[in-house]
Amino acid sequence: MRLLLDTCTFLWLTIEPKRVPKRVTEVFRDGETAAFLSIASAWEIAIKHKLGRLDLPLPPSRYIPERIAQYGLDVLDIRLPHVTEAGSLPLYHNDPFDRLLIAQAGCEGLTVATPDPSFGPYDVRTMW
Repeated sequence: MRLLLDTCTFLWLTIEPKRVPKRVTEVFRDGETAAFLSIASAWEIAIKHKLGRLDLPLPPSRYIPERIAQYGLDVLDIRLPHVTEAGSLPLYHNDPFDRLLIAQAGCEGLTVATPDPSFGPYDVRTMW
């Protein structure tokens, strides 16, 4: 499986793994799964940390790359097709970071690991 981690899923897997359902954790840890963290999520984490809305044990500049390496994640860069697709999505979900994740998942054929029911109306596979 090719799995895109929602920002909260990445944070919970790395900080509070008990918040993640067993099924998601098993798929994430499966050696056959390619797990991705979007640059959009790294950006969102950095912004929330700077605004004081997210506590991390390390600054984002260290926390994010160290966890990417620790968990063997692939980094999903933001490309032009992702941005144009995000801009053309129906406005079921107003969060720009989530809209970009939805677009990336659709463009790249990824399943999104997310607890967010707002992903449901979009033509993208999710699991939770």
